[in-house]
Amino acid sequence: MGVVSCGTTMLDQGVFENIGSVTWDTTAKTAGFTAVSGNGYFVNTTSGAITVTLPATPSAGDIVGIKDYANTADTNAITIGRNSSNIQGVASDFIINTEGGSVFLVYVDATKGWLVTNSAKTADITTRFVAATGGCITTCGDYKIHTFTGPGTFTVTCAGTPGGSSTVDYLGVAGGGGAGGGEPGNNAVAGGAGAGGLRLINNVPVTVTGYPIVIGGGGAGAANSPNPGTSGTPGVNSSGFGYTSAGGGGGARKATAGLSGGSGGGAGEDTQPGSPTPASGGAGNTPPVSPPQGNPGGIGLGNQGGGGGGANASGSNAGPGSGAAGGAGLDVTPTFGPGLPNSGVYAGGGGGGGIPAGGAGGTGGGGAGSPYPGSGTSGTTNTGGGGGGASGSGTGGSGGSGIVIIKYKYQ
Repeated sequence: MGVVSCGTTMLDQGVFENIGSVTWDTTAKTAGFTAVSGNGYFVNTTSGAITVTLPATPSAGDIVGIKDYANTADTNAITIGRNSSNIQGVASDFIINTEGGSVFLVYVDATKGWLVTNSAKTADITTRFVAATGGCITTCGDYKIHTFTGPGTFTVTCAGTPGGSSTVDYLGVAGGGGAGGGEPGNNAVAGGAGAGGLRLINNVPVTVTGYPIVIGGGGAGAANSPNPGTSGTPGVNSSGFGYTSAGGGGGARKATAGLSGGSGGGAGEDTQPGSPTPASGGAGNTPPVSPPQGNPGGIGLGNQGGGGGGANASGSNAGPGSGAAGGAGLDVTPTFGPGLPNSGVYAGGGGGGGIPAGGAGGTGGGGAGSPYPGSGTSGTTNTGGGGGGASGSGTGGSGGSGIVIIKYKYQ
């Protein structure tokens, strides 16, 4: 057995104060065990990985030393089990995975927990799991979910390891488009707007850095205006981790094709003299990405507006008697689990205006089209839903703002 001092603190006039020591157990450990404060341990991982569990109820000043005995931690890591206390301020187990790595850990307080002292490099240990800050954080089982409903920064404080987690799942939804408006004193009918583009990317690798998150606003619905009315405004892009989701295409005014975007806007009615018959929906997945971020809008026909495209389906084509329904959004529950807003469905298209009935909004926040005469319903906030088309002298519904959601395993 031997004693090793664990660092000193310099005081005034060259006086030093000892802040702790460990007594080394010179019998190498070959299986998991719970450490005792004041002891240092040689851990032999030649035959496999070993977990060293820290004391359960530490007091300030408690100290533990750990050393890779056989220089095999790079192959078989030493896990440092936190035993309900933080390590380096993070609620996660850490590992030693460098050959010959060694650390002294001193318990400081409940906030930081166990800290590496200057007797070893902080780089000698790392957490197995991703740890991060930013957005609204919720916990579901072994996973954390960060939700951004406005701009911010997702800051990775620990990048983890492949043996625990070193990637995140990313959902980025742009703002939905605004729908077309009607015209005063006329029975003009507008198309529903396209949903904001939806990017669902699994297993995005992360490093210790800050990732800017941008949340796109919904496009403005068009006010009524003289013949032939006005098309809606496209939604605004959202982005994160280098992935951009395009704003939804605006819903079209009377006798006009829908605008392109993440999902395309629906066409307006086709009764304007000299207009194409029928008017076409706007293209989705614009600009193109793989997998596609959205779908096209629907066709306008007669006195009925086309539906805006959604993340999971195209906008419906107009038919007799009613404006067309918006395309369905995408249910992300299989990736992010239950309990998210709007039943886990995002980026539904807006319904087209119609005479006598408007089209339904797509699931996932799409606004309903207006029956004659009236204004379309706006897309739901933070879903990327497209606005519903107007009918007669009404105003088009505005698009719903976007959202970013990030998920990772934290323990």
